[in-house]
Amino acid sequence: MHSCVRERYAINARNFSVLTAVLGYSAHSQMLTRRYAVHMQLPSPPSQEIGLYLSSEQDCGYWPQRSARNLLLAPDDPRLAALYPRALAMGFRRSGNLLYRPACPHCQACVPVRIPVAAFRPSRSQRRNLASNAGISMRILPAERSRAQFALYRRYLQSRHAGGGMEAHTPEDFDQFLLGDCAHTRFAEFREDGQLLAVAVTDVLPDALSSVYTFYAPEAATRGLGTHAILRQIQWACEAGLSYLYLGFWLHNHPKMDYKRRFSPLQGFDGQRWLPFEHFLPEP
Repeated sequence: MHSCVRERYAINARNFSVLTAVLGYSAHSQMLTRRYAVHMQLPSPPSQEIGLYLSSEQDCGYWPQRSARNLLLAPDDPRLAALYPRALAMGFRRSGNLLYRPACPHCQACVPVRIPVAAFRPSRSQRRNLASNAGISMRILPAERSRAQFALYRRYLQSRHAGGGMEAHTPEDFDQFLLGDCAHTRFAEFREDGQLLAVAVTDVLPDALSSVYTFYAPEAATRGLGTHAILRQIQWACEAGLSYLYLGFWLHNHPKMDYKRRFSPLQGFDGQRWLPFEHFLPEP
């Protein structure tokens, strides 16, 4: 979800059909499980329901020549914060107050991935990244936008997403895109000699961290700051006794998403269960 959430995902009758999933096992939830794999199995009374919104087709934000649809949990549901950890484990992703996952009828390119942090071992290049960036400090802060953070965000978007609409984001767009009432979000700031180099927007959940979005100084791109942020988030999760770091979606051969396969071991979600990442690689 790379453009302004307010513009692309305003929920109304024109843009969305409404589905309902029962929070408990029933014939209706079985149908949804087969079609969308969204049976939540939450500790709620079976009589309670949660609304699901299926978006209309729109241009894909990853492959311009394709169309996309998303399945979203009702953003006005007061239980959304309680639903979030389980939804994340079922392949959903957070953008603002929206929890969504791709539901494209003719494409399964987006694979939710996560790192089991206790088993992670950095590669040689990742160890070099940590060594070469040893002077960078990480500080975990409340998710409250500062002028310095927003200025860095704008510079990053103008460099990385020029022409895509995001480079014109306002402070309000920043908040709507990265913050959400359903999440316990923190900003991981990365500084060297006082200079702000990167910010990793991170959700903290009972058993995991979720890397929501990372932006960094364009002039320091050769330092591998995106990779460095993930390596430090893995350390953060380990030190906090958490099990996973969620990285969002992996897309094979996508120029901006394929890097996630460099972290090992990696797990991918096939719609029903988490599997070793090798399951999702094309056969040689």
